[in-house]
Amino acid sequence: MSSRRPIDNGTINDTTPSKVDSAIGQNVGLATDDAPSGTSKRKLPPPEKPSDVRRRSLVIMSFWMVVLCLGLPIWWKTTTIYRANLPLSEMLEWADGKACRPVFPLRISIQADALQEQEAQNLLRLTQHALDDLNDFAGHHLRLQLSPPTSAADNSWNKDDDTALIIRLVPGESTTATLDPYSPVLDITYPPNTIPSATSSSSSLATYVASQLRSTFAEEQAIISYLLSNNSIPSDYRPQGLTPEAAESLSKRTTRSLKYAPTYHLTFSLFTSGPLPSSWDIEAAIDEYMKPVLDVLAPIHNFTIDTQIQLYATPGVQNQVLNKEDLSSFVNAAEWPLSPSIGGAPTINFIVFVGNQTIGATPQGGDKSDNDAAAVTTSPSWLIPQWGTVYLLSLPFDTTHVSAATLKQPLLTFTSHLLSLTGTPQSGSLPLRLSTLARIRSADLLLRASSTLGSLARLALALPSMSIPSSVADGVSKTMTHLRLACDTLGGAEGLAHARIAEAEAERAFFEKSMVGQLYFPDEHKLAVYLPLLGPVGVPLLMGLLNEIKAWRKRRREKAEQGAEKKKE
Repeated sequence: MSSRRPIDNGTINDTTPSKVDSAIGQNVGLATDDAPSGTSKRKLPPPEKPSDVRRRSLVIMSFWMVVLCLGLPIWWKTTTIYRANLPLSEMLEWADGKACRPVFPLRISIQADALQEQEAQNLLRLTQHALDDLNDFAGHHLRLQLSPPTSAADNSWNKDDDTALIIRLVPGESTTATLDPYSPVLDITYPPNTIPSATSSSSSLATYVASQLRSTFAEEQAIISYLLSNNSIPSDYRPQGLTPEAAESLSKRTTRSLKYAPTYHLTFSLFTSGPLPSSWDIEAAIDEYMKPVLDVLAPIHNFTIDTQIQLYATPGVQNQVLNKEDLSSFVNAAEWPLSPSIGGAPTINFIVFVGNQTIGATPQGGDKSDNDAAAVTTSPSWLIPQWGTVYLLSLPFDTTHVSAATLKQPLLTFTSHLLSLTGTPQSGSLPLRLSTLARIRSADLLLRASSTLGSLARLALALPSMSIPSSVADGVSKTMTHLRLACDTLGGAEGLAHARIAEAEAERAFFEKSMVGQLYFPDEHKLAVYLPLLGPVGVPLLMGLLNEIKAWRKRRREKAEQGAEKKKE
């Protein structure tokens, strides 16, 4: 039989708990000893060496030195917009009419061979006084001068002379005035008893001559007054007395005429509704009927000419009788080969249409405007403002060739309309009208050039970021130089030449290509370009600089505290 050994439970119950408790107590004691040291003390990085701190500061400083001393100047140099210096104040003075007050000194020569020199001088003095009393426009100066006695052979007008008008006083039975149609000569007859005495302060003959001079230059004065009234000339210098009716009439004439150009291109076209006629003597007709007027216009305008023939040309209106509304759509611009502007010169079209169409008369009984329209539409031609003229020519059906004699009336009509399209005055002899046209064009060009200078100055002030190349400054300088010369020589051929150059230079400066392109370059575009660059590059540089400044201030503060503790010890 086996025997069992008794288990001593008391030994186990007595010894095991004590060992466990002691072990746990040791572990807890170690844990409680280590816990306060981990929470109260944090391991800090080793202190930087002074050489490392100095090296980091030099690195950050070098980056900023590269940005400030190299990058910023290069950016400034490559992105700076060049703006040439412009005399803006002087340009605005020209635009406001303060730099030049247009004055047209017109020399009037008086030929009084039948009078004694003392009588002629006295008559001239009284006439000048009467003329000054009648004149209410300070810019239009009529200055009388006594011409020396001339023989019958020399009693002719010299076109190279700068005299605007010649007055020939001839004794007669009554006082009359006649303007020569082919020269700027005004013939005045007077009774001998109208000659003023040396002591008289007034004279009926002097008053009559002054009134004739005023009426002769009334249209020119009205046109110049209208030009000045539409400009920024000071109000105390503007002429007075321009009625609303006269202003409206001049406005219509200005709208009808073409803008001034040194050269015009004339296109003569023969359009036929069928196969005939197929040829015309246009060159001979131009030389005979139109060339004389083109020659006298040569000092003001140059002309180039071309001709063409178009068979089976269909007009834009098929009505047999054309009324006023049909005239505006008669020209078939879509199918007719009308020449555009050639070489930058405006084109004036003169069309001879051979067909069976006619223009119907306006019914009677209309108002004044209707009567004016009837006066135009009952003729076989009509003028298209700023474009040209259409002439309806009726010929026998079997006509194969249009002779120069047949083209006489169309060419005379074209010549008259050409003068209207170029803005030629309507009254007076042809030489007088052309000299008036030169003075009007001089004033118009001077005012337009001055206005362009003002627009350029205001544009430069309104857009500070706009580029102004040196060519614009050169153009402005040339414009102002020629404007001054034109202002000093108004009324003559030299003044017209300077005004023409000034207007061309002003237009060229205002429409400079490199300058106009800056008008459409907004500031938002610059932000869109610079922000993607400034973000990645600028933020690290700025943060590094701020951190270095904070570390430097901290080091200074610590050194100050250490110095204070040492003093206390």
